[in-house]
Amino acid sequence: MILEKILSLIAPRACAVCGCRLSSSENVICGTCNLHLPRTNFEDNPYENELAKEFFGRIPIEKATSLFFYHAGSEVANIIYNLKYHNEPYIGVTMGEMLANQCKGKDFFTDIDAIVPVPLAKKRYKQRGYNQSMEIAKGVSKATGIPILSDFICRSEFNKSQTHLNRWQRAENVENLFYLNPHAKLPRNFHFPSNKDERTHLLIIDDIITTGATIVSCVHALPANVKISVLSLGFTKN
Repeated sequence: MILEKILSLIAPRACAVCGCRLSSSENVICGTCNLHLPRTNFEDNPYENELAKEFFGRIPIEKATSLFFYHAGSEVANIIYNLKYHNEPYIGVTMGEMLANQCKGKDFFTDIDAIVPVPLAKKRYKQRGYNQSMEIAKGVSKATGIPILSDFICRSEFNKSQTHLNRWQRAENVENLFYLNPHAKLPRNFHFPSNKDERTHLLIIDDIITTGATIVSCVHALPANVKISVLSLGFTKN
């Protein structure tokens, strides 16, 4: 505790949203920004909300939630921007843990067997040094104890940024982009059921969901005997 206070004086930590100095009791975002975070509260109705409806008729979806509504250029968008471009992976871990703790009281994680973070393209990974979706997954796993299937899905090639693409271009941009890794190392004590009537419940995690095209493409690469739920930090209303 004393060391943390000394480090805070030498190198003060800043809120990922507003940039103001954090107190010793605050982590990643300040109390004011946390209070005014545009939370979706989708975990209150995880089976039928705006995010879940993005996937209706596209993939079989169980539950879905996001921490906050994301708007490019807004202050809250700084959370994602700092996570992805300022070499601050701990933001993903902390915010993932925050969202998980918020959802635990709503039984969101009941019967979920494992977490699958959306993989990052190799070129992006080399540039960034980490996968932001994996960092979020680490926070969720820390809060829930659910294992992460870290290399279960692979990304086959580098595709262009989704940022300025419309809904249909986004879908085309990520079509057939993911595939199952035949050499994936599964966590200890985790296995897929041998009974074809049993299904493993996987939680797909991404940083931002806009049209859901990346999630849909990722799910298409998964085995048939799985159930799918979705979680992200940000959700963009269409």
